[in-house]
Amino acid sequence: MDIDEAVTLTQDRLAGEGATMADLLGHFRNRVSPILVGDASWARILECAGQLPITMGALPFGFELPLHDVRPQADFGVSLASRTRTAAFFAGRARTDRTDETARAIGRLFQQMDTPDSPLGQIVGRKLMLEYDIGSANDGDRPLPGLFLRPGERPVIGASGQVKDVATVVDALVSCVGWESRNDELACAERVYRAQPEDTRLDSFGVFPSRPRAVRLAVMGFKTQQDLGCYLESTGWPGDIPTVNSVISRFSERAEIVRTGINVDVLEEGLGPTLGLTLIVKQRYTKDSRYWLDGLTDWDPFLKALGQEELVVPEKLAELAHWVSKPIPLFGKSGRFVLLRGIHHIKLVVTGNELQKAKAYVFMVLSSGVSF
Repeated sequence: MDIDEAVTLTQDRLAGEGATMADLLGHFRNRVSPILVGDASWARILECAGQLPITMGALPFGFELPLHDVRPQADFGVSLASRTRTAAFFAGRARTDRTDETARAIGRLFQQMDTPDSPLGQIVGRKLMLEYDIGSANDGDRPLPGLFLRPGERPVIGASGQVKDVATVVDALVSCVGWESRNDELACAERVYRAQPEDTRLDSFGVFPSRPRAVRLAVMGFKTQQDLGCYLESTGWPGDIPTVNSVISRFSERAEIVRTGINVDVLEEGLGPTLGLTLIVKQRYTKDSRYWLDGLTDWDPFLKALGQEELVVPEKLAELAHWVSKPIPLFGKSGRFVLLRGIHHIKLVVTGNELQKAKAYVFMVLSSGVSF
């Protein structure tokens, strides 16, 4: 059974378990530490999840955990793909509720992806990720989610002349949330790509329609600290490069860093001053059938290194160390599922001349089409 067939089977079975993602998450409260996600934040996540179909559990979903903040709060992320039961749910929502801006944005993207010989579909395939600000939102706010696309079908590789691909994805995201295209913004995104060294890749593109306008790019695969420093200088990043070098150096002394990735915000006037830094201890490839599987000890060296940073809350880090687990068999009304749970990545956020934040991105995913 291939991955698409497994997702379809899992969605069909999940539909027999409940209606919304809140119904699904309700079964997992005892698997999410209250030190990481407290009851108040969990209630807000359930409120958000109550507006999403349970079939989203067949693709990865999870939490953004602020390890620098003692408060037990989290943001919530989900995935979906075109031409699935989940896509049909949002298409129906867009038809029946013209005020649902998220459903309309999803519909615009999927329409572009599914057009015959779609330039967008040829780059990113059928998948889309949504990131809901829950813990990081102000009380009472219900911001629209961030929307992210990954070039999984045709990777956007540095020094390979794919400027047109960059423009295609940026234009799709900007237009889907109703923003007008801005030439300076697009030109900045293209400069960021042109500056990439060989063997790096533009791993994701994102927009947050409820935040100040920016296009977020994730550039992954820098081999050396020097490569990254030269890149940041050539793009005109306005932050403090010695601070970035200092962070990388001290982590490299504590753990084996395979590659380094960054998140930058593209604005009309250039790059934003905040830098997301991802120090990669395990190289991941989207097409790998075992992409979502971590070894139980893969993250231990990095978590130990992270624990030496003063800004990290020790209790949260201890709970995070228990997040990765072996595949867990579960049995529902509609049949057998396997639950996978792991750490996707950890992001260090540099602002000004200091490391200000550390965030863990953890996932869960259910499947009825695989066995272990």
